Amino acid sequence: MKHGKKYNEKRKLIEKGVLYDSADAIELVQKTARAKFDETVEAHIRLGVDSRHADQQVRGAVVLPHGTGKTVRVLVFAKGDKAAEAKAAGADYVGEDDLVTKIQNENWFEFDAVIASPDMMGTVGKLARLLGPKGLMPSPKAGSVTADVAKAVTEVKAGKIEYRLDKNNIIHVPIGRVSFGSAKLTENFETLLSAVIKAKPSASKGQYLKSVVIAATMGPGIKINPSKLSE
Repeated sequence: MKHGKKYNEKRKLIEKGVLYDSADAIELVQKTARAKFDETVEAHIRLGVDSRHADQQVRGAVVLPHGTGKTVRVLVFAKGDKAAEAKAAGADYVGEDDLVTKIQNENWFEFDAVIASPDMMGTVGKLARLLGPKGLMPSPKAGSVTADVAKAVTEVKAGKIEYRLDKNNIIHVPIGRVSFGSAKLTENFETLLSAVIKAKPSASKGQYLKSVVIAATMGPGIKINPSKLSE
């Protein structure tokens, strides 16, 4: 893949073959951000597990202390008092079968996170094939299927992110914006990493953190030395 002049200039700031400490990598990611907009900083964590096996799945959620810098649109499947609680907590969309129909018939996806009360999972299950591939299907493990929908909405709005493995056993998640500065990005990154390490499956053998890369939206990837990240 060919890159432009600006990208290549920024790329020169990163030493080839070097695995950086997380603090140095986070400083570099800010220097290599090149867009005119406030770029998102993402972490890409490859784990030494096989996601094809149920006992080696890694999935969960964590509240980043400084959020992601993104306004998150939350959809909640709930009824009665739970629906009222979700609305009061700031949910952008609250409904039941009406939202299922809208998603199915209109291919409507104007939301970033989905929360459901347990009694609504029969309804939400109708959308599994649509929400699943987009990483939007509510899950008890991620805290997005819960009786306390108000708390779940508040946490998502405050910066709660969900992490899960893709088919290549890599977790891709945002850890903030370039404008956050080193201290806030570092705290968010360490909070995420701690959660991922705690989620290590007992069936995982050998090196758990295989590789860790961070990058701004339009910038090059910066490799972090996984052996210096405490497991």
